[in-house]
Amino acid sequence: MGVPIEQLADEMYKMVVEYEGKRNLKAGDLTKAMIAKFGEDQVTKADCKKAIRLLMDSGRTVYSYFGGSYITLPKKEGAAPD
Repeated sequence: MGVPIEQLADEMYKMVVEYEGKRNLKAGDLTKAMIAKFGEDQVTKADCKKAIRLLMDSGRTVYSYFGGSYITLPKKEGAAPD
């Protein structure tokens, strides 16, 4: 049994938070990092794709475009409550 998708999504989210403002992460960067962390026998590219979809659908992350597609945290508007 591999790593649950929810756990994979949580690990990806932690990585996005850690690199916020320092480096833009692509979906491939997150996929490679998760496969390196858990091993090819525990995590597949399809699992990572499902985890990214879970993050996007939940609103925890969004796609941003700066000359390429990156996964980032949603930006808060000026009047948005914390």
